[in-house]
Amino acid sequence: MRIGIDGRELAGARTGVGRYAANLCREWAASPLAAGHEVLVYMPQDGGAGALGGPGRGARIETRTVPGAPGIGWEQSALARAANGDDLDVFFGPGYSIPLRLAAPAVVTLHDISFAVHPEWFGWREGVRRRWLARRAASRAARVVTVSKFARAEIVRELDLDPARVAVVYDGVEAPPSATSPLEGRAVLPSDGRVTILPDGPVIAPAGSALVLFVGSIFNRRHLPTLIDAFARVVRQRSDARLAIVGADRTHPAQDLAARAEAAGIADRVDLCGHLPDAHLAALFRRARVFAFLSEYEGFGMTPLEALAAGVPAVVGDSEVAREVCGDAARFVPFDDPPIVAREILRLLHDDALCADLLARGAARLARFTWSRTAAETMAVLEQAGAATR
Repeated sequence: MRIGIDGRELAGARTGVGRYAANLCREWAASPLAAGHEVLVYMPQDGGAGALGGPGRGARIETRTVPGAPGIGWEQSALARAANGDDLDVFFGPGYSIPLRLAAPAVVTLHDISFAVHPEWFGWREGVRRRWLARRAASRAARVVTVSKFARAEIVRELDLDPARVAVVYDGVEAPPSATSPLEGRAVLPSDGRVTILPDGPVIAPAGSALVLFVGSIFNRRHLPTLIDAFARVVRQRSDARLAIVGADRTHPAQDLAARAEAAGIADRVDLCGHLPDAHLAALFRRARVFAFLSEYEGFGMTPLEALAAGVPAVVGDSEVAREVCGDAARFVPFDDPPIVAREILRLLHDDALCADLLARGAARLARFTWSRTAAETMAVLEQAGAATR
């Protein structure tokens, strides 16, 4: 079977959708279950097939360069023309949309529909674009994939889809890169315990310090102001505490987290790191004592599980999808209550037995979320969509 994939999110710094697509391609290249399939990855620039997994026992992965800027115009015109010229059996859109004039059947992944159920979190133009594309992609696609039962229920309700057309395929989880990262030698350990990002890598808080870590794109729904206010309470009891916030700022309306930390009197203990390369991020995970993720809405919620995989217990905003994904392996807190958040962070900083119990429970949860399983189940959906049309 010949499968085409929108690979624009694989170029440059990979965030959620890019990591998702890259992990699927890597697993398909390695798995005998995908042997005999050809996967054509369409990219607006030469991404190099090597970055998607070299020759293996599975599918053959090839890249196709489709010139143009990777926006909606590229997707609906240049990408559509390229895909229609390659005699595909099925096309896969890993990130919310697909070309609408495809000759082949299509499968699209909707990781969530926050833009539909919470339009206030998006600018007017972005919200309209996302809702229009997602609704039409879901209508056009032979099958829709999503990443949790919570997300599936919302998609079926909000987009008025037949439940039989929407498949739940959980994301996979992997630990951050190992401690043998080639950038490890660039991590300077200063006496003052600061977490500062230098051009050649991170300056990491000394071993034993109370580093609290957040990782993820910064959205309003993830309540970073609440985390900062809670952390101010933590600092009163732990003079060695630091907070590192890693992720690109995508808030709408805009939030000034630096000003929030300044107002709370902890600007010298809060580091806004922006997006970091994997090796730099791994160094932070290796020094973190607690992971904090106060999101009220996710399709899946990857980073708390990545923290568990790295051996870092998590304090997580109490939501339906967080309960579905994390189970009993996290401490759940209201996402808008700084005193309770501070209490739970301090509890994990002080209670080694509780941390060990959460990590043990986390190991059992993580066994359910592997990229090999995600890739196999996603390929089964693609095969069904392609076979039905043939």
